[in-house]
Amino acid sequence: MTNRILITSALPYVNGVKHLGNLVGSLLPADVHARFHRQIGSDVLFVCATDEHGTPTEISAARAGQSPQRFCDDLHARQADIYRRFGLSFDHFGRSSADSNHALTQHFYRRLDAAGLIAERTVEQIWSPADGRYLPDRYVLGTCPHCGGRDARGDQCDVCGSLLDATDLIEPRSALSGETHLERRGSRHLFLRQSALRETLSGWLDTRSGWPPFVGSLARSWLTDDLQDRCITRDLSWGVRVPRPGFEDKVFYVWFDAPIAYIAATQDWAAAGPDRDWRRWWWGDAARDTRIVQFLGKDNVPFHTVGFPATLIGSGEPWHTADVIKGFHWLTHEGGKFSTSSGRGVFCDDALDALPADLWRWWLIANAPETSDADFQPAPFVADVNKDLADVLGNLLQRVLAFAHRSFDGRVPAGGAPSALEAAAASDIATHVALLRRHHETREFRRAAAETRALWSRANAYFQEAAPWSALRNDRPRAEAATRTALNIARICALVAWSIVPDLAENALGKLGEPAAPTAPPWPVEVERLVLGTESVGRPLGGGDVLVRRIGLEQLAFAA
Repeated sequence: MTNRILITSALPYVNGVKHLGNLVGSLLPADVHARFHRQIGSDVLFVCATDEHGTPTEISAARAGQSPQRFCDDLHARQADIYRRFGLSFDHFGRSSADSNHALTQHFYRRLDAAGLIAERTVEQIWSPADGRYLPDRYVLGTCPHCGGRDARGDQCDVCGSLLDATDLIEPRSALSGETHLERRGSRHLFLRQSALRETLSGWLDTRSGWPPFVGSLARSWLTDDLQDRCITRDLSWGVRVPRPGFEDKVFYVWFDAPIAYIAATQDWAAAGPDRDWRRWWWGDAARDTRIVQFLGKDNVPFHTVGFPATLIGSGEPWHTADVIKGFHWLTHEGGKFSTSSGRGVFCDDALDALPADLWRWWLIANAPETSDADFQPAPFVADVNKDLADVLGNLLQRVLAFAHRSFDGRVPAGGAPSALEAAAASDIATHVALLRRHHETREFRRAAAETRALWSRANAYFQEAAPWSALRNDRPRAEAATRTALNIARICALVAWSIVPDLAENALGKLGEPAAPTAPPWPVEVERLVLGTESVGRPLGGGDVLVRRIGLEQLAFAA
Protein backbone atom coordinates (compact mmCIF):
# COMPACT_ATOMS: atom_id res chain seq x y z
CA MET A 1 0.00 0.00 0.00
CA THR A 2 1.20 3.52 -0.80
CA ASN A 3 2.14 5.64 2.17
CA ARG A 4 0.44 8.79 0.84
CA ILE A 5 -3.35 8.87 0.90
CA LEU A 6 -5.83 11.62 0.08
CA ILE A 7 -9.22 11.03 1.68
CA THR A 8 -12.32 12.95 0.66
CA SER A 9 -15.86 12.84 1.94
CA ALA A 10 -18.91 13.79 -0.08
CA LEU A 11 -19.53 17.48 0.50
CA PRO A 12 -22.39 18.03 2.97
CA TYR A 13 -24.99 20.33 1.53
CA VAL A 14 -25.38 23.64 3.30
CA ASN A 15 -29.18 23.80 3.42
CA GLY A 16 -29.32 22.71 7.07
CA VAL A 17 -27.79 20.65 9.87
CA LYS A 18 -27.02 17.14 8.63
CA HIS A 19 -28.68 14.01 10.02
CA LEU A 20 -27.09 10.74 11.11
CA GLY A 21 -27.63 9.28 7.64
CA ASN A 22 -25.42 11.97 6.13
CA LEU A 23 -22.85 11.39 8.85
CA VAL A 24 -22.50 7.63 8.39
CA GLY A 25 -22.91 7.81 4.61
CA SER A 26 -19.54 9.49 4.06
CA LEU A 27 -18.22 11.85 6.73
CA LEU A 28 -17.71 9.47 9.66
CA PRO A 29 -16.20 6.48 7.81
CA ALA A 30 -13.86 8.86 6.00
CA ASP A 31 -12.72 10.16 9.38
CA VAL A 32 -12.22 6.65 10.79
CA HIS A 33 -10.14 5.74 7.73
CA ALA A 34 -8.06 8.91 8.02
CA ARG A 35 -7.42 8.31 11.72
CA PHE A 36 -6.40 4.70 11.10
CA HIS A 37 -3.96 5.71 8.38
CA ARG A 38 -2.42 8.33 10.64
CA GLN A 39 -1.94 5.61 13.26
CA ILE A 40 -0.04 3.36 10.86
CA GLY A 41 2.19 6.22 9.76
CA SER A 42 0.68 7.12 6.38
CA ASP A 43 1.02 10.61 4.94
CA VAL A 44 -2.65 11.60 5.18
CA LEU A 45 -4.60 14.54 3.82
CA PHE A 46 -8.31 14.56 4.71
CA VAL A 47 -10.31 17.30 2.97
CA CYS A 48 -13.95 18.22 2.72
CA ALA A 49 -16.11 21.33 2.28
CA THR A 50 -19.66 22.54 2.50
CA ASP A 51 -21.53 22.29 -0.81
CA GLU A 52 -23.05 25.75 -1.07
CA HIS A 53 -24.43 26.40 -4.54
CA GLY A 54 -27.66 25.34 -6.17
CA THR A 55 -31.39 25.67 -5.88
CA PRO A 56 -31.92 24.47 -2.29
CA THR A 57 -29.56 27.15 -1.00
CA GLU A 58 -31.50 29.91 -2.75
CA ILE A 59 -34.79 28.53 -1.43
CA SER A 60 -33.53 28.07 2.12
CA ALA A 61 -31.90 31.52 2.16
CA ALA A 62 -35.12 33.15 0.92
CA ARG A 63 -37.14 31.39 3.61
CA ALA A 64 -34.64 32.56 6.23
CA GLY A 65 -34.81 36.15 4.95
CA GLN A 66 -31.09 36.14 4.17
CA SER A 67 -28.89 36.51 1.13
CA PRO A 68 -27.42 33.21 -0.10
CA GLN A 69 -23.96 34.43 0.95
CA ARG A 70 -25.03 35.24 4.53
CA PHE A 71 -27.02 32.02 4.77
CA CYS A 72 -24.01 29.97 3.65
CA ASP A 73 -21.67 31.83 6.01
CA ASP A 74 -23.88 30.93 8.96
CA LEU A 75 -24.48 27.31 7.95
CA HIS A 76 -20.84 26.64 7.13
CA ALA A 77 -19.79 27.84 10.57
CA ARG A 78 -22.53 25.81 12.22
CA GLN A 79 -21.71 22.63 10.34
CA ALA A 80 -17.97 23.04 10.96
CA ASP A 81 -18.60 23.31 14.69
CA ILE A 82 -20.81 20.20 14.73
CA TYR A 83 -18.21 18.16 12.85
CA ARG A 84 -15.52 19.34 15.26
CA ARG A 85 -17.68 18.19 18.17
CA PHE A 86 -18.16 14.83 16.45
CA GLY A 87 -14.38 14.45 16.26
CA LEU A 88 -14.10 14.65 12.48
CA SER A 89 -10.40 15.30 11.94
CA PHE A 90 -10.37 17.23 8.66
CA ASP A 91 -7.04 18.68 7.64
CA HIS A 92 -9.08 21.28 5.79
CA PHE A 93 -12.83 21.91 5.77
CA GLY A 94 -13.48 24.41 3.03
CA ARG A 95 -16.35 25.79 0.99
CA SER A 96 -17.46 25.26 -2.58
CA SER A 97 -18.20 28.99 -2.74
CA ALA A 98 -14.51 29.81 -2.18
CA ASP A 99 -12.76 31.92 -4.80
CA SER A 100 -10.43 29.02 -5.48
CA ASN A 101 -13.31 26.79 -6.52
CA HIS A 102 -14.87 29.48 -8.71
CA ALA A 103 -11.58 29.94 -10.55
CA LEU A 104 -10.91 26.21 -10.88
CA THR A 105 -14.43 25.44 -12.09
CA GLN A 106 -14.13 28.09 -14.81
CA HIS A 107 -10.71 26.69 -15.71
CA PHE A 108 -12.15 23.22 -16.24
CA TYR A 109 -14.99 24.63 -18.32
CA ARG A 110 -12.54 26.39 -20.61
CA ARG A 111 -10.41 23.25 -20.99
CA LEU A 112 -13.45 21.12 -21.79
CA ASP A 113 -14.77 23.72 -24.22
CA ALA A 114 -11.42 23.86 -26.01
CA ALA A 115 -11.47 20.06 -26.28
CA GLY A 116 -14.86 20.13 -28.02
CA LEU A 117 -16.63 18.56 -25.05
CA ILE A 118 -19.08 21.41 -24.40
CA ALA A 119 -22.27 21.70 -26.46
CA GLU A 120 -24.79 24.54 -26.45
CA ARG A 121 -28.42 23.43 -26.69
CA THR A 122 -31.92 24.74 -26.11
CA VAL A 123 -33.65 23.11 -23.17
CA GLU A 124 -37.37 23.20 -22.49
CA GLN A 125 -37.80 24.50 -18.95
CA ILE A 126 -40.51 25.57 -16.59
CA TRP A 127 -41.32 29.28 -16.51
CA SER A 128 -43.39 30.73 -13.67
CA PRO A 129 -45.18 33.96 -14.58
CA ALA A 130 -46.06 34.50 -10.92
CA ASP A 131 -42.41 34.27 -9.87
CA GLY A 132 -41.12 36.01 -12.98
CA ARG A 133 -38.36 33.47 -13.58
CA TYR A 134 -37.36 30.06 -14.87
CA LEU A 135 -37.69 27.39 -12.21
CA PRO A 136 -34.63 25.13 -12.14
CA ASP A 137 -35.16 21.48 -11.18
CA ARG A 138 -35.65 21.75 -7.40
CA TYR A 139 -37.83 24.83 -7.69
CA VAL A 140 -40.45 22.57 -9.26
CA LEU A 141 -42.50 20.08 -7.22
CA GLY A 142 -45.09 17.61 -8.42
CA THR A 143 -46.18 14.00 -8.71
CA CYS A 144 -43.58 11.43 -9.72
CA PRO A 145 -44.52 9.76 -13.04
CA HIS A 146 -42.91 6.49 -11.88
CA CYS A 147 -44.25 5.87 -8.37
CA GLY A 148 -46.88 8.53 -7.81
CA GLY A 149 -44.99 10.22 -4.98
CA ARG A 150 -46.72 13.55 -4.35
CA ASP A 151 -43.69 15.70 -3.50
CA ALA A 152 -41.14 14.72 -6.12
CA ARG A 153 -38.65 17.41 -7.08
CA GLY A 154 -37.71 18.41 -10.58
CA ASP A 155 -34.43 16.51 -10.34
CA GLN A 156 -35.28 13.43 -8.26
CA CYS A 157 -38.05 11.57 -6.48
CA ASP A 158 -37.07 10.79 -2.88
CA VAL A 159 -39.69 8.05 -2.68
CA CYS A 160 -38.46 5.79 -5.50
CA GLY A 161 -35.07 7.39 -6.22
CA SER A 162 -35.79 8.05 -9.91
CA LEU A 163 -33.80 10.84 -11.55
CA LEU A 164 -36.18 13.28 -13.21
CA ASP A 165 -36.45 16.42 -15.29
CA ALA A 166 -38.81 19.12 -14.13
CA THR A 167 -40.87 18.64 -17.28
CA ASP A 168 -41.50 14.99 -16.29
CA LEU A 169 -43.56 15.91 -13.23
CA ILE A 170 -47.32 15.52 -13.17
CA GLU A 171 -49.27 18.56 -11.93
CA PRO A 172 -46.11 20.62 -11.35
CA ARG A 173 -46.09 23.60 -9.00
CA SER A 174 -43.60 26.26 -7.98
CA ALA A 175 -41.60 25.55 -4.85
CA LEU A 176 -41.40 29.32 -4.33
CA SER A 177 -45.00 30.45 -4.63
CA GLY A 178 -46.98 27.23 -4.93
CA GLU A 179 -48.30 28.52 -8.25
CA THR A 180 -49.59 25.81 -10.61
CA HIS A 181 -49.94 28.04 -13.65
CA LEU A 182 -46.60 27.24 -15.23
CA GLU A 183 -45.34 27.47 -18.80
CA ARG A 184 -42.76 25.59 -20.82
CA ARG A 185 -40.18 27.79 -22.48
CA GLY A 186 -36.87 27.22 -24.19
CA SER A 187 -33.61 28.31 -22.55
CA ARG A 188 -30.05 27.97 -23.86
CA HIS A 189 -27.76 25.78 -21.74
CA LEU A 190 -24.37 24.09 -21.87
CA PHE A 191 -23.86 20.34 -21.84
CA LEU A 192 -20.82 18.28 -20.94
CA ARG A 193 -20.56 15.71 -23.73
CA GLN A 194 -20.15 12.67 -21.51
CA SER A 195 -21.26 10.44 -24.37
CA ALA A 196 -18.06 11.32 -26.27
CA LEU A 197 -16.03 9.99 -23.33
CA ARG A 198 -17.95 6.77 -22.72
CA GLU A 199 -15.23 4.39 -23.92
CA THR A 200 -12.53 6.39 -22.15
CA LEU A 201 -14.50 6.34 -18.89
CA SER A 202 -15.22 2.64 -19.25
CA GLY A 203 -11.51 1.96 -19.75
CA TRP A 204 -10.72 4.09 -16.71
CA LEU A 205 -13.20 2.09 -14.65
CA ASP A 206 -11.50 -1.14 -15.76
CA THR A 207 -8.32 0.01 -14.04
CA ARG A 208 -9.98 0.59 -10.64
CA SER A 209 -10.01 -1.98 -7.84
CA GLY A 210 -11.13 -2.28 -4.24
CA TRP A 211 -14.56 -0.74 -4.86
CA PRO A 212 -17.70 -2.15 -3.22
CA PRO A 213 -19.46 -4.35 -5.80
CA PHE A 214 -22.61 -2.23 -5.87
CA VAL A 215 -20.60 0.91 -6.65
CA GLY A 216 -18.97 -0.75 -9.64
CA SER A 217 -22.34 -2.08 -10.79
CA LEU A 218 -23.95 1.36 -10.54
CA ALA A 219 -21.08 2.90 -12.47
CA ARG A 220 -21.36 0.26 -15.18
CA SER A 221 -25.12 0.81 -15.41
CA TRP A 222 -24.44 4.44 -16.36
CA LEU A 223 -21.54 3.80 -18.73
CA THR A 224 -23.64 2.28 -21.49
CA ASP A 225 -24.43 3.27 -25.06
CA ASP A 226 -27.32 5.28 -23.59
CA LEU A 227 -25.03 7.54 -21.55
CA GLN A 228 -26.57 11.00 -21.77
CA ASP A 229 -24.76 14.29 -22.00
CA ARG A 230 -25.09 16.29 -18.77
CA CYS A 231 -26.49 19.82 -18.62
CA ILE A 232 -23.96 21.79 -16.54
CA THR A 233 -25.65 25.22 -16.34
CA ARG A 234 -28.70 26.56 -14.49
CA ASP A 235 -30.85 29.67 -14.53
CA LEU A 236 -29.82 30.82 -11.05
CA SER A 237 -28.06 33.81 -9.57
CA TRP A 238 -26.08 32.02 -6.80
CA GLY A 239 -23.16 29.96 -8.02
CA VAL A 240 -20.09 29.96 -10.25
CA ARG A 241 -20.60 32.33 -13.17
CA VAL A 242 -20.37 30.92 -16.68
CA PRO A 243 -17.58 32.71 -18.63
CA ARG A 244 -19.32 32.57 -22.00
CA PRO A 245 -21.03 35.34 -23.99
CA GLY A 246 -24.79 35.13 -23.71
CA PHE A 247 -24.64 33.16 -20.45
CA GLU A 248 -24.04 36.05 -18.08
CA ASP A 249 -27.30 35.36 -16.20
CA LYS A 250 -26.52 31.68 -15.60
CA VAL A 251 -24.30 29.69 -13.25
CA PHE A 252 -22.78 26.24 -13.38
CA TYR A 253 -24.81 23.30 -12.13
CA VAL A 254 -23.91 22.50 -8.54
CA TRP A 255 -22.94 18.94 -9.49
CA PHE A 256 -20.39 20.30 -11.93
CA ASP A 257 -18.59 22.57 -9.46
CA ALA A 258 -19.03 20.63 -6.19
CA PRO A 259 -16.58 17.74 -6.87
CA ILE A 260 -14.03 20.23 -8.17
CA ALA A 261 -14.09 21.66 -4.63
CA TYR A 262 -12.06 18.63 -3.48
CA ILE A 263 -9.16 20.04 -5.48
CA ALA A 264 -9.87 23.63 -4.50
CA ALA A 265 -9.97 22.64 -0.82
CA THR A 266 -6.57 21.00 -1.25
CA GLN A 267 -5.24 24.17 -2.86
CA ASP A 268 -6.60 26.26 0.02
CA TRP A 269 -5.03 23.87 2.55
CA ALA A 270 -1.68 24.19 0.75
CA ALA A 271 -1.94 27.99 0.66
CA ALA A 272 -2.54 28.11 4.42
CA GLY A 273 0.75 26.53 5.49
CA PRO A 274 4.44 26.44 4.59
CA ASP A 275 6.01 23.71 2.49
CA ARG A 276 2.68 22.41 1.20
CA ASP A 277 2.21 21.54 -2.45
CA TRP A 278 -1.29 20.63 -3.65
CA ARG A 279 0.20 19.01 -6.75
CA ARG A 280 1.53 16.11 -4.67
CA TRP A 281 -2.08 15.06 -4.21
CA TRP A 282 -3.65 15.80 -7.59
CA TRP A 283 -1.26 16.57 -10.43
CA GLY A 284 0.82 14.43 -12.78
CA ASP A 285 4.05 12.77 -11.70
CA ALA A 286 3.99 14.65 -8.38
CA ALA A 287 0.88 12.66 -7.38
CA ARG A 288 2.00 9.34 -8.82
CA ASP A 289 2.44 7.83 -5.35
CA THR A 290 -0.81 9.26 -3.98
CA ARG A 291 -3.85 7.07 -3.46
CA ILE A 292 -7.20 8.90 -3.55
CA VAL A 293 -10.08 7.35 -1.62
CA GLN A 294 -13.51 8.98 -1.83
CA PHE A 295 -16.39 8.23 0.56
CA LEU A 296 -19.96 8.93 -0.52
CA GLY A 297 -23.58 7.79 -0.49
CA LYS A 298 -25.02 5.69 -3.27
CA ASP A 299 -26.97 8.64 -4.72
CA ASN A 300 -23.65 10.37 -5.40
CA VAL A 301 -22.13 7.44 -7.30
CA PRO A 302 -23.09 8.57 -10.85
CA PHE A 303 -21.56 12.01 -10.34
CA HIS A 304 -18.28 10.60 -9.01
CA THR A 305 -17.94 7.70 -11.46
CA VAL A 306 -19.08 9.55 -14.59
CA GLY A 307 -19.39 13.33 -14.24
CA PHE A 308 -16.29 14.18 -12.19
CA PRO A 309 -13.94 11.74 -13.98
CA ALA A 310 -15.27 13.10 -17.29
CA THR A 311 -14.31 16.59 -16.15
CA LEU A 312 -10.82 15.57 -15.05
CA ILE A 313 -10.03 13.28 -17.98
CA GLY A 314 -11.76 15.47 -20.55
CA SER A 315 -9.63 18.47 -19.56
CA GLY A 316 -6.63 16.78 -21.17
CA GLU A 317 -4.54 17.67 -18.13
CA PRO A 318 -2.73 15.15 -15.89
CA TRP A 319 -5.20 15.17 -13.00
CA HIS A 320 -5.10 12.22 -10.61
CA THR A 321 -8.50 10.53 -10.41
CA ALA A 322 -10.02 8.50 -7.58
CA ASP A 323 -8.40 5.14 -6.94
CA VAL A 324 -11.18 3.87 -4.69
CA ILE A 325 -14.77 5.03 -4.32
CA LYS A 326 -16.31 3.66 -1.14
CA GLY A 327 -20.06 3.97 -1.40
CA PHE A 328 -22.72 3.44 1.25
CA HIS A 329 -26.39 2.57 1.19
CA TRP A 330 -28.97 4.45 3.28
CA LEU A 331 -29.37 4.66 7.01
CA THR A 332 -33.13 4.78 7.57
CA HIS A 333 -35.00 6.04 10.62
CA GLU A 334 -37.51 3.58 12.06
CA GLY A 335 -38.22 2.20 8.60
CA GLY A 336 -38.47 5.56 6.80
CA LYS A 337 -35.95 7.79 5.07
CA PHE A 338 -33.99 10.47 6.88
CA SER A 339 -34.72 13.83 5.29
CA THR A 340 -33.09 17.20 5.89
CA SER A 341 -35.75 19.09 3.94
CA SER A 342 -38.67 17.53 5.86
CA GLY A 343 -36.90 17.41 9.24
CA ARG A 344 -37.28 13.65 9.60
CA GLY A 345 -34.74 11.69 11.65
CA VAL A 346 -32.00 12.34 14.18
CA PHE A 347 -29.93 15.41 13.40
CA CYS A 348 -26.33 15.82 14.43
CA ASP A 349 -26.80 18.79 16.75
CA ASP A 350 -29.62 17.07 18.65
CA ALA A 351 -27.57 13.88 18.86
CA LEU A 352 -24.62 15.72 20.41
CA ASP A 353 -26.86 17.54 22.87
CA ALA A 354 -28.20 14.19 24.08
CA LEU A 355 -25.09 11.98 24.26
CA PRO A 356 -21.30 12.07 23.84
CA ALA A 357 -20.07 11.84 20.26
CA ASP A 358 -18.30 8.50 20.69
CA LEU A 359 -21.53 6.67 21.52
CA TRP A 360 -22.95 7.75 18.17
CA ARG A 361 -19.67 7.11 16.35
CA TRP A 362 -19.46 3.56 17.68
CA TRP A 363 -23.01 2.56 16.84
CA LEU A 364 -22.94 4.13 13.37
CA ILE A 365 -19.69 2.42 12.38
CA ALA A 366 -20.80 -0.91 13.89
CA ASN A 367 -24.01 -0.66 11.83
CA ALA A 368 -22.67 1.14 8.75
CA PRO A 369 -24.91 0.54 5.70
CA GLU A 370 -22.14 -0.92 3.57
CA THR A 371 -23.89 -3.74 1.71
CA SER A 372 -27.54 -2.80 2.30
CA ASP A 373 -29.65 -0.22 4.07
CA ALA A 374 -29.50 -0.14 7.88
CA ASP A 375 -32.21 1.12 10.21
CA PHE A 376 -31.83 3.34 13.26
CA GLN A 377 -34.23 2.75 16.15
CA PRO A 378 -33.73 4.19 19.65
CA ALA A 379 -34.20 0.99 21.66
CA PRO A 380 -31.66 -1.17 19.78
CA PHE A 381 -29.25 1.77 19.75
CA VAL A 382 -29.38 2.05 23.55
CA ALA A 383 -29.04 -1.72 24.01
CA ASP A 384 -26.07 -1.98 21.64
CA VAL A 385 -24.19 0.98 23.11
CA ASN A 386 -24.70 -0.22 26.67
CA LYS A 387 -23.58 -3.75 25.82
CA ASP A 388 -20.52 -2.86 23.74
CA LEU A 389 -19.17 0.29 25.35
CA ALA A 390 -20.32 0.03 28.96
CA ASP A 391 -20.52 -3.73 29.59
CA VAL A 392 -17.53 -4.85 27.50
CA LEU A 393 -15.01 -2.01 27.06
CA GLY A 394 -16.01 0.01 30.11
CA ASN A 395 -16.18 -3.06 32.32
CA LEU A 396 -12.70 -4.17 31.22
CA LEU A 397 -11.08 -0.82 31.92
CA GLN A 398 -12.86 -0.22 35.19
CA ARG A 399 -12.07 -3.66 36.63
CA VAL A 400 -8.43 -3.72 35.62
CA LEU A 401 -7.71 -0.16 36.75
CA ALA A 402 -9.61 -0.50 40.00
CA PHE A 403 -7.78 -3.71 40.86
CA ALA A 404 -4.37 -2.20 40.05
CA HIS A 405 -5.13 0.79 42.26
CA ARG A 406 -6.39 -1.33 45.10
CA SER A 407 -3.61 -3.92 45.01
CA PHE A 408 -0.52 -2.21 43.54
CA ASP A 409 -0.78 1.43 44.60
CA GLY A 410 -1.98 2.58 41.18
CA ARG A 411 1.14 1.52 39.28
CA VAL A 412 1.93 -1.15 36.74
CA PRO A 413 3.44 -4.00 38.82
CA ALA A 414 6.87 -5.44 37.98
CA GLY A 415 6.89 -8.92 39.51
CA GLY A 416 6.25 -12.36 38.10
CA ALA A 417 6.79 -13.96 34.70
CA PRO A 418 4.23 -14.75 31.99
CA SER A 419 2.73 -18.23 32.05
CA ALA A 420 1.14 -20.33 29.31
CA LEU A 421 -2.10 -18.46 30.00
CA GLU A 422 -0.47 -15.14 29.12
CA ALA A 423 1.22 -16.62 26.06
CA ALA A 424 -2.11 -17.91 24.74
CA ALA A 425 -3.78 -14.57 25.37
CA ALA A 426 -0.94 -12.72 23.64
CA SER A 427 -1.28 -14.95 20.57
CA ASP A 428 -5.03 -14.41 20.42
CA ILE A 429 -4.71 -10.65 20.87
CA ALA A 430 -2.14 -10.49 18.06
CA THR A 431 -4.51 -12.40 15.77
CA HIS A 432 -7.39 -10.03 16.54
CA VAL A 433 -5.22 -6.96 15.93
CA ALA A 434 -3.96 -8.34 12.60
CA LEU A 435 -7.53 -9.07 11.43
CA LEU A 436 -8.68 -5.66 12.59
CA ARG A 437 -5.91 -3.94 10.66
CA ARG A 438 -6.87 -5.87 7.53
CA HIS A 439 -10.51 -4.75 7.87
CA HIS A 440 -9.43 -1.12 8.24
CA GLU A 441 -7.13 -1.36 5.23
CA THR A 442 -9.96 -2.76 3.08
CA ARG A 443 -12.46 -0.22 4.47
CA GLU A 444 -14.79 -2.86 5.93
CA PHE A 445 -16.16 -0.84 8.79
CA ARG A 446 -18.74 -3.19 10.26
CA ARG A 447 -16.14 -5.95 10.35
CA ALA A 448 -13.65 -3.58 11.94
CA ALA A 449 -16.12 -2.75 14.69
CA ALA A 450 -16.98 -6.44 15.18
CA GLU A 451 -13.29 -7.33 15.47
CA THR A 452 -12.71 -4.47 17.89
CA ARG A 453 -15.57 -5.79 20.01
CA ALA A 454 -14.15 -9.33 19.83
CA LEU A 455 -10.79 -8.02 21.03
CA TRP A 456 -12.43 -6.34 24.03
CA SER A 457 -14.28 -9.56 24.85
CA ARG A 458 -11.08 -11.61 24.67
CA ALA A 459 -9.40 -9.14 27.04
CA ASN A 460 -12.25 -9.52 29.52
CA ALA A 461 -12.06 -13.29 29.26
CA TYR A 462 -8.32 -13.25 29.97
CA PHE A 463 -8.68 -11.07 33.06
CA GLN A 464 -11.48 -13.23 34.40
CA GLU A 465 -9.49 -16.43 33.82
CA ALA A 466 -6.22 -15.04 35.17
CA ALA A 467 -8.08 -13.86 38.31
CA PRO A 468 -5.14 -12.02 39.91
CA TRP A 469 -7.28 -11.28 42.96
CA SER A 470 -7.27 -14.99 43.78
CA ALA A 471 -3.48 -15.23 43.60
CA LEU A 472 -2.77 -11.99 45.41
CA ARG A 473 -2.50 -13.45 48.93
CA ASN A 474 -0.56 -16.66 48.23
CA ASP A 475 1.31 -15.90 45.00
CA ARG A 476 1.87 -12.18 44.65
CA PRO A 477 4.31 -12.48 41.69
CA ARG A 478 1.61 -14.38 39.81
CA ALA A 479 -0.93 -11.64 40.58
CA GLU A 480 1.55 -8.99 39.40
CA ALA A 481 2.23 -10.74 36.09
CA ALA A 482 -1.48 -11.21 35.40
CA THR A 483 -2.32 -7.60 36.28
CA ARG A 484 0.52 -6.21 34.17
CA THR A 485 -0.60 -8.36 31.24
CA ALA A 486 -4.21 -7.19 31.62
CA LEU A 487 -3.08 -3.56 31.68
CA ASN A 488 -0.95 -4.11 28.56
CA ILE A 489 -3.91 -5.70 26.78
CA ALA A 490 -6.21 -2.86 27.87
CA ARG A 491 -3.75 -0.41 26.35
CA ILE A 492 -3.88 -2.26 23.03
CA CYS A 493 -7.69 -2.32 23.21
CA ALA A 494 -7.70 1.46 23.55
CA LEU A 495 -5.11 2.06 20.84
CA VAL A 496 -6.97 0.13 18.15
CA ALA A 497 -10.31 1.71 19.13
CA TRP A 498 -8.99 5.26 18.72
CA SER A 499 -10.03 5.62 15.09
CA ILE A 500 -13.67 4.88 15.97
CA VAL A 501 -14.04 6.24 19.53
CA PRO A 502 -11.19 8.76 19.91
CA ASP A 503 -12.35 10.49 23.08
CA LEU A 504 -12.97 7.23 24.94
CA ALA A 505 -9.67 5.82 23.72
CA GLU A 506 -7.66 8.89 24.74
CA ASN A 507 -9.34 8.93 28.15
CA ALA A 508 -8.54 5.25 28.63
CA LEU A 509 -4.93 5.67 27.50
CA GLY A 510 -4.49 8.53 29.92
CA LYS A 511 -5.80 6.41 32.80
CA LEU A 512 -3.46 3.61 31.72
CA GLY A 513 -0.52 6.00 32.09
CA GLU A 514 0.10 6.41 28.37
CA PRO A 515 1.77 9.75 27.52
CA ALA A 516 -0.44 11.94 25.35
CA ALA A 517 0.38 11.51 21.66
CA PRO A 518 1.12 14.76 19.77
CA THR A 519 -0.97 13.56 16.83
CA ALA A 520 -2.30 10.02 16.50
CA PRO A 521 -1.41 7.28 18.98
CA PRO A 522 0.58 4.66 17.05
CA TRP A 523 -1.02 1.44 15.90
CA PRO A 524 0.36 -1.45 18.00
CA VAL A 525 3.01 -3.59 16.29
CA GLU A 526 4.80 -6.66 17.66
CA VAL A 527 1.62 -7.23 19.63
CA GLU A 528 2.71 -10.36 21.49
CA ARG A 529 5.79 -8.54 22.77
CA LEU A 530 3.63 -5.63 23.92
CA VAL A 531 1.26 -7.97 25.76
CA LEU A 532 4.03 -9.89 27.54
CA GLY A 533 6.56 -7.06 27.91
CA THR A 534 7.62 -4.99 30.89
CA GLU A 535 8.03 -1.56 29.25
CA SER A 536 5.10 -0.22 31.24
CA VAL A 537 6.42 -1.31 34.66
CA GLY A 538 6.13 1.39 37.30
CA ARG A 539 3.92 3.61 35.17
CA PRO A 540 1.42 5.54 37.34
CA LEU A 541 -2.23 4.89 36.50
CA GLY A 542 -5.18 7.26 36.50
CA GLY A 543 -8.31 6.85 38.56
CA GLY A 544 -10.37 3.71 38.17
CA ASP A 545 -13.70 5.54 37.95
CA VAL A 546 -16.35 4.71 35.38
CA LEU A 547 -15.23 5.55 31.84
CA VAL A 548 -18.45 4.62 30.03
CA ARG A 549 -21.79 5.10 31.73
CA ARG A 550 -24.90 3.20 30.72
CA ILE A 551 -27.57 5.26 29.01
CA GLY A 552 -31.35 5.06 29.11
CA LEU A 553 -33.98 5.16 26.42
CA GLU A 554 -35.36 8.38 27.91
CA GLN A 555 -32.21 10.16 26.71
CA LEU A 556 -33.34 9.49 23.15
CA ALA A 557 -36.92 10.60 23.61
CA PHE A 558 -36.29 13.31 21.00
CA ALA A 559 -35.54 10.63 18.40
CA ALA A 560 -38.79 8.71 18.75
